[in-house]
Amino acid sequence: MIYLITGGERSGKSSYAEDLAKKLSDKPVYVATARKWDDDFQKRIDRHQKDRDERWTNIEKEKHLSEIDFSGKVAIVDCVTLWLTNFFVDTKNDVSLCLEQAKAEIDAIANQQNTTIIIVTNEIGMGIHAETSIGRKFTELQGWMNQYIAQNAEKVVLMVSGIPVRIKG
Repeated sequence: MIYLITGGERSGKSSYAEDLAKKLSDKPVYVATARKWDDDFQKRIDRHQKDRDERWTNIEKEKHLSEIDFSGKVAIVDCVTLWLTNFFVDTKNDVSLCLEQAKAEIDAIANQQNTTIIIVTNEIGMGIHAETSIGRKFTELQGWMNQYIAQNAEKVVLMVSGIPVRIKG
């Protein structure tokens, strides 16, 4: 089972995903995809880790989600935007290659047995139009990846101002 939780920045996506995971499991897994870019980002990571209690198993995985054994688990992958950023930077902004690599990872985790994966993503295309060419390329990449995951998800929820709006399932 794949859930996709999408929405704008600070719309309540992660809180909703965490509440859902705790309802579905006594020992959920939290997969953080953030790369530690600088000290400020490390502080953000530390704060998020402290917010989760002893029930959670925390895994940090920048790109290769398929290396994680999700079998029999309920897991959150938070978030697609940071995860795609890692591919985007590592491929020198090659959108086609990013999509190919990211889709392969999603396919691999979707094929694991007896799993519930709650994927958190951002709808960055609903905001301000990117000023730079690279920003526009990334917005397109994010939109295409969100579509791909949504097509493969059994349930899709759009968070609007902290309110979950069921889109699919």
